[in-house]
Amino acid sequence: MQRFAFLVWPILSGILAAIALLIYLPDMFAPQTSSLQINQAEYSQGRGQGPFSYADAVEHAAPSVVNIYTRTVVPNSNKPLYNDPNIQNHYDKNRNKERVQSSLGSGVILSPEGYIATNNHVISGADSIVVALKDGREATASVVGSDPDTDLAVLKITLPNLPGITISSSANLRVGDVALAIGNPFGVGQTVTMGIISATGRNKLGLNTYEDFIQTDAAINPGNSGGALINAAGNLIGINTAIFSRSGGSQGIGFAIPSNQAKQVMQDLIEHGRVIRGWVGVEAQEITPELAESFGLEDTKGLIIAGVFRDGPAHKGGLLPGDILLKIDGKKIINSHNSMYSVARMLPGTSLPLKVWRNGEILELTLTVAERPASGITNSEGSAESPTDKPTESDATGSEG
Repeated sequence: MQRFAFLVWPILSGILAAIALLIYLPDMFAPQTSSLQINQAEYSQGRGQGPFSYADAVEHAAPSVVNIYTRTVVPNSNKPLYNDPNIQNHYDKNRNKERVQSSLGSGVILSPEGYIATNNHVISGADSIVVALKDGREATASVVGSDPDTDLAVLKITLPNLPGITISSSANLRVGDVALAIGNPFGVGQTVTMGIISATGRNKLGLNTYEDFIQTDAAINPGNSGGALINAAGNLIGINTAIFSRSGGSQGIGFAIPSNQAKQVMQDLIEHGRVIRGWVGVEAQEITPELAESFGLEDTKGLIIAGVFRDGPAHKGGLLPGDILLKIDGKKIINSHNSMYSVARMLPGTSLPLKVWRNGEILELTLTVAERPASGITNSEGSAESPTDKPTESDATGSEG
């Protein structure tokens, strides 16, 4: 035993160390298991972040939102019924009488100089336009310019101390942001409704040529057209324009023109009396998987040229019906909507490089962007001109640019 006595203390020390580890560090000897990490929010997290009232935002923006009243004189038509001798005498007495149609809408004061933004459909064809401010003042408005392609128009009134609205960029909008609509629904007077931004970039609705709508569930009704869509700070983020409805009233799907688009159109109308847009003179439609397979393409990101306007920039630049656009200005095609907008934003005279697929080969072409005609294309004799080749069938995803 004496030969092993020297091992007693090391063994005893090891046993004591093991006991200490078991007592003080039990996790070291526990079986390894996979852990699930869960982020548990505190009970109060997220509470109280939004204001309890949006009265300050409304107070800031409401004075800049106006009611618009229009009157249109409609002459009586000579209906066959009036040829009946029994009512001829009555008709003769009322032959020269005219009917007056009235409508209402809303608008937004853009600047203290008296420029007001509204929808084109609110004032289109009106013989007289009266603007009523929130402070009770009224003024007759003149039309500075209108743009049916975006359904926007600019009016001008002459009054002192006009409260111009503050405009916020619509580029930073996020789905879920608070939105408030201010307008004159059904002629009841200025009304404020609240909701959120439901979606951005809505297009292909068939409402306008250039669509990039903000969708909101803030209640928008007839009479709200041309009014303001504001954020929680009271700054303008859109011009209320349309609703999706089966009943004629709000069903939680309203559309507004983004402030960035509206601002650009308004500036052009004020400075030039028209909106200046780039144009290359083509009719194009998006490529379906079936078309891509038939052309031997691996990707459906492209536009097939369905028609080229004679003597337009595309025609002069060598673009042909049946060509497939792969890139515009070095950027890949995403869809027809984005491509049309990218061309429309270019200044006339800009050189525009294109990458084109034709008969199995890739070609590089360069066009010179022209200004988009205001009302169709005409030839040298003044008659309506059409593309050199038309699409064989209409396509809802098609576009003209």
